[in-house]
Amino acid sequence: LALSVLILVHELGHFLVARKAGIWVEEFGFGLPPRIVAKKIGETVYSLNLLPFGGFVKLHGEADDESLSKPKQAFLNKSLKARFAVIVAGVIMNFLLAGLIFAGINTISGIPTYHEVGQVTVLNVEKDSPAEKSDLKPGDNIKSINKVQVKTTEEFIKIVEEKRGESVEIELLRNGESYSVFVTPRQKEAIEGDFFNKISATLKNFANDEGSIGVAITSKEAEIVYPPLWKRPLVGISYGFSEAVSWGKSIVVGIAKTFVGLAFGIAPKLVGPVGLLFLGTEVAKQGIIDLLNFFAVISVNLAIINILPLPALDGGRLLFLVIEGVIGKKVVPRVEAGIHTVGMAILLLLIFVITFNEVRILISAGSISGFLESVLR
Repeated sequence: LALSVLILVHELGHFLVARKAGIWVEEFGFGLPPRIVAKKIGETVYSLNLLPFGGFVKLHGEADDESLSKPKQAFLNKSLKARFAVIVAGVIMNFLLAGLIFAGINTISGIPTYHEVGQVTVLNVEKDSPAEKSDLKPGDNIKSINKVQVKTTEEFIKIVEEKRGESVEIELLRNGESYSVFVTPRQKEAIEGDFFNKISATLKNFANDEGSIGVAITSKEAEIVYPPLWKRPLVGISYGFSEAVSWGKSIVVGIAKTFVGLAFGIAPKLVGPVGLLFLGTEVAKQGIIDLLNFFAVISVNLAIINILPLPALDGGRLLFLVIEGVIGKKVVPRVEAGIHTVGMAILLLLIFVITFNEVRILISAGSISGFLESVLR
């Protein structure tokens, strides 16, 4: 349901800008066909459809094989600038929604600020990682690595990165007692396309995920600041959109790692509809604030994925507009439509494969917690 709302908001962006640009919106659909009921208001048919997965906008003149009863209101006959605005509007709407959700949370709940405490603490240990094998545990306070004192995550990262493939001694404090463990950082950091495996830590927004030994660490403490009541909305909006940008950067890095991994033959871990459903359910158990955070993160994720220059996505359509701007003429609409059709078929096949695999894992795991551990590990 949440994903459907996000897609509907995305399509609403296309709808509003298309109307503003004088493009005839033939239909604005809630859900996907087959149609249940429809009503025409003005020139647009508003439909309620059977499949509750987002929505769609049908623009007059999207392809050259259409009968253009109103050529002046056809999408393809509008300026390059107008078509660009219509396509990018959906992405902007998703980003704005995320920023506003983050802003609302921060306005109500206060602004989190972080400060160094001079101590590196382990937040999470990845299963089957070098850290787990060396007996590092959440809550351990790292004192030194190879007798070199570390007080910040940056110092920890620097030493670990320099010692990939070598055994290092980590001195730590656990329940008031000193321990020493030996761990060998992985030679090459595992590349994972799924950022949800860090959701529990990153929703707190102050963890660093250390892939080379498999721990999430922090050297900061959070403090909630409440600005004066009159100032709180402005501060909340500023912080909210900064948070949306920060998440956007993290997602871009995650996607880049996915493609790099594919180039080296490393299969990425991707979360599909089933994984999102159960992950959202688990996050909801933590309370409405965490659920809204999760909702906002998915909105940013949807915006970033849609802007990728791949066929069938908004980014793919923008790429054709860029080509048109460079060569000075439109790509043959029928050719572009064919490429997008193939891209959509591949995308739907990928979603089907991911969903099928998730159902298989769910059946094998025998429980939701086991399923999530298998999918997100």
